[in-house]
Amino acid sequence: MARQSTEDTSTLQMALVGYQVEKKRIEEKIAEIQTKLKGRTVSSSPIASAGPKPAGVKRVLSAAARKRISLAQKKRWIEERKRKAQAAKEG
Repeated sequence: MARQSTEDTSTLQMALVGYQVEKKRIEEKIAEIQTKLKGRTVSSSPIASAGPKPAGVKRVLSAAARKRISLAQKKRWIEERKRKAQAAKEG
């Protein structure tokens, strides 16, 4: 068992070194891109916008938008009922 533990430790150490090298390479690329962007304003990064919305922020829809959504959903329900009825007739 001692040999297996040593092999596991060795493998983990090699993986760690590999990831550290990869991390350094990525950080260098990030620095290179930041240097190219220096002086330019960046609107918003996709990473920042992918996060969750703050609590309490509510999306407001117009009455017309709510009606369109409602009608579209009702249409989907009707189509689903038709598919189920068709499947019941066939099977």
